[in-house]
Amino acid sequence: MAEEGRSPAVYTIPAHRAFSDALAKGVIARHGKDVLALARGIILLPNNRAVRAVRDSFVRHCDGGLLMPRLVPIGDEELGERLGNALDPLGEGLDVPPAIPAMERQMILARLVQQVRAEHRQPVDAGEAMRLGQALGQSIDQLHIEQVDPRALRGLSVGEELSGHWRASLRLLSILLDRWPEELARLGMIDLADRRNRLLDHVARRWREAPPAGFVIVAGISTTAPAICHVLRTVARMPQGQVVLAELDMDMSAEEWDAIGPFDADPATGHRPRAQESHPQYVLKRMLDRIGVARDEVALWRWGGGHDARAVRARNISNAMLVPAHTAKWRMLKAAERTLNGVRTMELATPALEAQAIALLLRQAVETPERTAALVTPDRALATRVAAHLKRWNIEADDSAGQPLALTPPGTLLLALARVAAERFAPVALLDLLKHPLVRKGEERLGWLDEVRGLDLLLRGPRPAPGLAGLDARLAPRPEDEGDRQAKLRASVARWWAGQRALFAPLDALAEESRDLPHMLGLLREAASVLSGDQVWAGHQGRALSEMVAEMERAAPSGPQSVEAAALPDLLRRLLETQAVRPPQGGHPRIAIYGLLEARLQQADLMILAGLNEGTWPGLPAPDPWLAPRIRQELGLPGLEQRIGLSAHDFASALGAPEVVISRSRRSGNAPAIASRFWLRLQAMAGEHLDRVEDIGDWAERMDRPARHLPAPCPRPCPPLDLRPTRVAVTQVDRLAADPYAFYAGKILGLSPLERIDADPGAAWRGTYVHRMLELWFREDKCAPGRLEERTRGLFRGGESHPILRALWLPRLLESARWIDAQVTQDAAEGREMKLVESRGEISLGGVTLYGTADRLDRLADGSIAIVDYKTGKPPSARQVKEGFALQLGLLGVIAEQGGFDGLGGPATPAAFEYWSAAKGKDGAFGYRVSPVKPGGDKNRVATEDMTRHAASHFLTDAGKWLTGTEPFVAQLNPELPSYGDYDQLMRLEEWYGRGNPVGAVTEGADG
Repeated sequence: MAEEGRSPAVYTIPAHRAFSDALAKGVIARHGKDVLALARGIILLPNNRAVRAVRDSFVRHCDGGLLMPRLVPIGDEELGERLGNALDPLGEGLDVPPAIPAMERQMILARLVQQVRAEHRQPVDAGEAMRLGQALGQSIDQLHIEQVDPRALRGLSVGEELSGHWRASLRLLSILLDRWPEELARLGMIDLADRRNRLLDHVARRWREAPPAGFVIVAGISTTAPAICHVLRTVARMPQGQVVLAELDMDMSAEEWDAIGPFDADPATGHRPRAQESHPQYVLKRMLDRIGVARDEVALWRWGGGHDARAVRARNISNAMLVPAHTAKWRMLKAAERTLNGVRTMELATPALEAQAIALLLRQAVETPERTAALVTPDRALATRVAAHLKRWNIEADDSAGQPLALTPPGTLLLALARVAAERFAPVALLDLLKHPLVRKGEERLGWLDEVRGLDLLLRGPRPAPGLAGLDARLAPRPEDEGDRQAKLRASVARWWAGQRALFAPLDALAEESRDLPHMLGLLREAASVLSGDQVWAGHQGRALSEMVAEMERAAPSGPQSVEAAALPDLLRRLLETQAVRPPQGGHPRIAIYGLLEARLQQADLMILAGLNEGTWPGLPAPDPWLAPRIRQELGLPGLEQRIGLSAHDFASALGAPEVVISRSRRSGNAPAIASRFWLRLQAMAGEHLDRVEDIGDWAERMDRPARHLPAPCPRPCPPLDLRPTRVAVTQVDRLAADPYAFYAGKILGLSPLERIDADPGAAWRGTYVHRMLELWFREDKCAPGRLEERTRGLFRGGESHPILRALWLPRLLESARWIDAQVTQDAAEGREMKLVESRGEISLGGVTLYGTADRLDRLADGSIAIVDYKTGKPPSARQVKEGFALQLGLLGVIAEQGGFDGLGGPATPAAFEYWSAAKGKDGAFGYRVSPVKPGGDKNRVATEDMTRHAASHFLTDAGKWLTGTEPFVAQLNPELPSYGDYDQLMRLEEWYGRGNPVGAVTEGADG
């Protein structure tokens, strides 16, 4: 029988020793002489990763074959079976109900949250219900782990001290905690945490009465859970029992140890000083209190790991992690007590450089035979970057943390399907699905991608109407398609889509109404199978998704009862993120990447502790949506800051390796990053004695830096005369004079900028609506007064009009339409008549065919004509017209003078040139007209009577240089003029522009 009065056998392995190796060597030294004695032993460990680490250590130190002790992870979900084998048998009279499956539990909790919130008129969708259900499950587990009766919530007297939000949350939580046991009783199951508690309590009782025949060691446990502490208390007092702690600080003075807390309340005031929960030793101190062992009773484990750091390292780590009240001690430390020999720092400018430098350090470690190296970081993005850099040298790092299922290709395909249904076939979501690497994987993929690229081109611009109907409308033939190319593309894509449409019809139906979750999951599963040819279920990632989807479908009937399509992506993502997928085989035998949990009890020759920025390491504690901090304190639950303490313990443990590099980046994303409190402590204590990594940072910067910069010169393409266009539109002439290279790229190379997918409606879309309504008003309504406003409303009434256009531009265009109606009526009274709208004309001028479309041509009372150009924004200035950079109105006048417009019945004399704008004028009203010319002219304006000669002269000069001449098409010839910047990247503007040389002085081949 375990003797309660017996001195406890509790040991610690200090931070400067490799825990797993030291443990294995000590166990072999004590019990290895008898092979069967080892086999009869039991070692309890915190998790499966620790089991693998200790198993590997036994293999390294066995000097031949051996029968290892049974290694049992106390945190394993199959704890009952593991302990059953260890106890052999588990015991008579023990009747522990099975644990509820995790997925079914999560579904039921989400349903209960949705129901209770609806009853209290606080409805939430299924995605938010899943988030709150997951948080509720964590709260229930914490109550079980700390063995707190949920009914204690009713006895709390702090309700009135809480804010209204927390009071409401407490009421809902009380209801949920009442209903949850009823659900479990109905199923005949219990929570996994409750089941683990019962099994561990049984183990403690059984071993106290009849200890196992072999030795029992509890190693590396750091938790304050009462059930586990009960086992530790029993094992520590068994004849062959031992508790081995990881990195208990034996160097702190009694005063420093007591300063950690927890503290008793002051009898006079009732005030309880705040404990230092973020200290790395806080959890171990609480654990020792619960197993009834003083720190002085803990002995040092005699055996080392074989590649340990010097013993002074542990003292230095202890000094660095002192509670704030005792950090003044740093000033009195000798140099040897504050110097962390073997620990170096590395500070890089960006996370990208940090990842590059870490990869170089790991690559360097591989050069030394038998040398091991490990990256430890909670930053998964940084770990992914480092793994990618290592592949440059064909090094596959063993990333033990794995990858969330939601980020794997199979997981992203399932989420992409859910987003398509939720967003009603919005272009971005649809193209993301159709271009997914698993869709049509194999021989069909190239042809599939060709068709998808065509669809991509047609979906540019504002979003079509929702659903498959909106997509059908976008692919229908259009009269405004320019030329055969656009029409052929639309027809080709429409034929292809007609053959695929049936695959997506079920997804379109999901959005019509709320559906039951099993039905929705089944549709997504079938769609994923068909689109990928079952490739979504292949490989270890596909198998993991297959198992997860099967679990979800089995448990879905117990989940939220009303699921809208819009909530489906969030619900699925939250479920898929809970499972990490690891490759079936390990990576490089000497290079590893660990998360904080995986790094516990493990040590390499070189440990790189990366991501030492506040908010990353330590991470910010996630708020609990159910239990306010004050309630947690009253219930005796660990505070949120205890997670920081565990993170600090992980950091202190990893600092004990023979060689350590700690790294951080000065920026995170687009903002400066704040150094971790751990980093700042080491800097404050060691000061100038803290070594830095030399050269690696510079090497990282040089890795992708070219040896020589050869910036591009200002482009000056000079195609031969037969390749220069002989037809040009009046709208292209302005670009020819302002930026010849942009004209060259658009007209000669045939490159046109693509609109963004799902873009906000721009000027071109607004202009299209304005021109369309004015054309219909003229052609069909004969400019009848009052009809233009109704025509404008009608254009925006259809499903094709973009919601932003309707909401923002319809009121403005209605006011502009009233103004245009009034202006046309007034002009008609003065003898001015609208003659043509959207009329096309062309002439030959200077050996070039000049063509253009006039928005409007009016016949004036004297027989001359007025040329009108509609603008939805600000029109060109009179100065631009005079300088020859806005010639559209004048060139249309030239075409009219030479009889280029058939509807005018021959040559006509332009006598007025006007811009009619739908924008806000100087008087604040929408709609005004302005003329860039005036009779007689002045220093800023061209004379009305000279407008056509002025435009023709500039055109002949420009055409003689670039169309019928051999001038090079120089980029940004007139950089002071406003430009759309469509071809800035093509001309590599940033490489040569603004270097102090005039554009004309830059010669081809110049390197700057």
